[in-house]
This record gives sequence, structure tokens and C-alpha cells, in this order.
Amino acid sequence: MVSVPWTRLMRSITASRRRMRWNCSALVSKRSGCTGLFGPTPITITFVFGSNVYGNHAGGAARFAVLRFGAIWGQGEGLQGQSYAIPTMEGMSNMIPAINRFIAFAKEHQELKFYVTAIACGIAGYTPEEIAPHFRDAVSLENVCLPLSFWNVIEEM
Repeated sequence: MVSVPWTRLMRSITASRRRMRWNCSALVSKRSGCTGLFGPTPITITFVFGSNVYGNHAGGAARFAVLRFGAIWGQGEGLQGQSYAIPTMEGMSNMIPAINRFIAFAKEHQELKFYVTAIACGIAGYTPEEIAPHFRDAVSLENVCLPLSFWNVIEEM
């Protein structure tokens, strides 16, 4: 086992929390009932985040999903705890079918409320203009809240 100095570990966790606080504040949608991730809500939320196929949830929203929403280390796609992983690190040819599988899953599970982060727009290096169009079919789903950055792109289409 690797020993990490306590102060270095705490600095890393604190920096991660600061970044996630900023990212999660951006989880605002134009749909009624999707005004924020941590506000009072009568139903259970499912945090949708970008991952990799190996489920190495080491940073960004994936790490936050492990810490707060029960994401499972080693599971790169699908429902896990109160989160749903979409692999984003392996390129668009892998990501687009995974987005389509998520949308199909959301259609089948109307009892869940999905809060989608701006997947692939952080560590994976894509822009909302590249990713948002693939979520067009989710716009009509009342149980899916897309980030404002995705809505802005979709509305301009």
C-alpha cells in the first residue's frame, strides 16, 4: 500500500471539492424542477457523469460521483448507486452509443430524475457544441435535466 502524506491528501480533496462546487453550481436547466442539484427535491436524483470504460473514477465529476452518489469503482457505464456513468474518454465513436443507451434507459425509468453534468467537457476535452447535439432526444424527457451549456447549444440548432 502506498502511503500518502496527510496534508497532501487533504489539499487534493479540498481542491477537488472546490472544483466540484463550481461544476455543480452549473447544473441548472431551463426545465421547471431542474433548478439545482442540491436544493430540496421530493424525488431521488441520479447524478449523470462522464467516466472511462474501466470505471477509474479518479477525478472530476466521476470522483464526486464515487464520494457522494455511490458510483462503483471499476464500472465504466450504467446505473450505480444514485449515479449513472457515460464513458467519454475513449472517443466519440464509443461515447455516442453510450449517450443513446443512457437516453433509452432514462425513457424506461421515469421514476428516476437524471441530472446530467456537462459530460466530456472537462477532462475529456470536448466542448458543449460537440456533445450537446447528441442529447437532443433527451430534451423531451421530463426526468432528464441537462446542463445550461447544453441547452444553449440545443436551442440554437
